[in-house]
Amino acid sequence: MANSRSGDKLLDRMVRILESFTADEPLLTVAQIAERADLPAATAYRLVGDLADQGLVVREAGGVRLGLRLWELANRASAARDLRRIALPYLEDLNQLLRQHTQLSVLHEDEVLVLERLSRPGAAVNKADVAGRLPVHRTSMGMVLLAFAPAHVQADYLARHGASAAERHGDIRRLLTDIRHHGYASFHGFVDDTTTGAAAPILDRSGHAVAAVGVVIPRGSDALAAVVMALMTAARGASRDLQGGGGRPVSH
Repeated sequence: MANSRSGDKLLDRMVRILESFTADEPLLTVAQIAERADLPAATAYRLVGDLADQGLVVREAGGVRLGLRLWELANRASAARDLRRIALPYLEDLNQLLRQHTQLSVLHEDEVLVLERLSRPGAAVNKADVAGRLPVHRTSMGMVLLAFAPAHVQADYLARHGASAAERHGDIRRLLTDIRHHGYASFHGFVDDTTTGAAAPILDRSGHAVAAVGVVIPRGSDALAAVVMALMTAARGASRDLQGGGGRPVSH
């Protein structure tokens, strides 16, 4: 792979270009891309052109956005696609039963990555977006994923973020143990002051979380106990389907 004068590989530069886009800013000018990807303007223009030729980005009047071909390639043989297929019927049942937003997420690169979200008109505020990322120890989904993660994943995360996690939760290790004991996580006002988030793990045969099913409800709702029961039932069903060979685990 050819290197630039700065020593960057071509692939590294192209990945930085693709990572410049966010859910909040899906349309960027080439100048903005160059700044975010730390590239000379001429290099950014050339590489954006190459990516556009392959359909990985699309040029529009106002700038550049990610192309559908990128989404197509990512979904052809994705373990996340299998996981979504297994979990989706349970998410749909929860969405219909609880009449609140439901979502599916995994632990990825020290963040919660949202794979699916089912919306509901008039439901509580929910800031989880598909392909969006959320902080681990500030979300119920993140905490349940961490609690049921393999020991080395949990230890590595706490080695990097233990101080900030303890600042919010106090004895974070004890809290993670409690979550494992109860089988779910629920917190008030983590992402939005007006809501309560609850999540339960989808487990592989070793008892480790490969994903989390989450629900957001209005804070102070009397329905929390019923929500948790329905959530855990759905997560157990998805776990049985996964363990029965319906899909491949998603790597952490």
